[in-house]
Amino acid sequence: MGNPSYTPPWFLKNGLAMTLYAAFWIPRFWEKTAAFRKPHYQDIVFFGANDVPIFSQMAIPENPKGTIIGTYGITGDLDNQWFLQILGRKAYDQGYAVILFDWRAHGKTALLSPTLTSDGIYEGQDFVHIAAQAKAMGCPPNFWFTGYSLGGQLTLWGAKVAENLAPELGLTETDIGGCAVICPSLEPQRSLSYLNSYPVGKHLDKEITKKLKKLAWLIHEHHPDFIDSEAIERADSIWKFDEEFIITRLGFSSVEAYYQATSPLYFLPHLNKKTLIIYAEDDPLFDPTIVPELKAACKNNPAIDLILTRYGGHVAHISNKSCQKLAQDPDIWWAWNRVFEWIKQHETAKLTTTVAV
Repeated sequence: MGNPSYTPPWFLKNGLAMTLYAAFWIPRFWEKTAAFRKPHYQDIVFFGANDVPIFSQMAIPENPKGTIIGTYGITGDLDNQWFLQILGRKAYDQGYAVILFDWRAHGKTALLSPTLTSDGIYEGQDFVHIAAQAKAMGCPPNFWFTGYSLGGQLTLWGAKVAENLAPELGLTETDIGGCAVICPSLEPQRSLSYLNSYPVGKHLDKEITKKLKKLAWLIHEHHPDFIDSEAIERADSIWKFDEEFIITRLGFSSVEAYYQATSPLYFLPHLNKKTLIIYAEDDPLFDPTIVPELKAACKNNPAIDLILTRYGGHVAHISNKSCQKLAQDPDIWWAWNRVFEWIKQHETAKLTTTVAV
């Protein structure tokens, strides 16, 4: 029934309650929950697949022991994605170089380029390109890719791409340590159908669509010849947004075909890079029938560590006091703490193997 080491506060033992609490209440005081200082970020523009400029923030501590590269979910930007900022603070405090980026069609990346999203097809390459350029700038291996929600889907694509590195990038296979994701989108077609099967889910779809349209208007403002304003008006759902703007540009005949091609669920059994997946059974954004398929996809793949929790909602995984004490965590952010615990375990194992050889 999930991972017994995670328990939320009693009033958050409901996936929707946890998700709404994290979305609307935690943003008011999240900085008080993370006792780590904000890194001194430097604004950097990396170049991803097909030379698309990717706006990023980079911070390198003295004698960094590795590099964390991360991005966020379906909407937002680096200025308002506080959950990603918690990752950055934790990583920097523990001695890692940190790179956080606005993915395609988001934030300042949308100002630099009209290139739209691809749900991993090109974003996975972006992760690898960023790692290669960061290495040349002094960020050391191992590189660890991280993300959550739709950003988790992009991150899994990054791990997939990292299995076959182009020699000209200047990266070796061992430079990429692996990836760690929290509540990743795994099968968007089924999850969107599920989301629209109940009233609150329909409302969430509409709210996310409003934010997507805001991004589209931002791109239209800065690149007026690239996006049709009438198409923005027609996009009244996530599905319709992808139908209007994404599938034709990527060469897909339908939204169904696009979602099928980009769903990580189907390549997980064959993924070779070390991967951690933290996933809540009560996530209200994703179809619950995905859970047994996720278990099956990971069961026979030794590269994947799956932590499946009974509670947690979408991404948040806020822990109660007893859980924090049991896990020896410094704060309520159980999932991020497990990510760093997992990275350290693999770094220690790799170091032990190297010394033995």
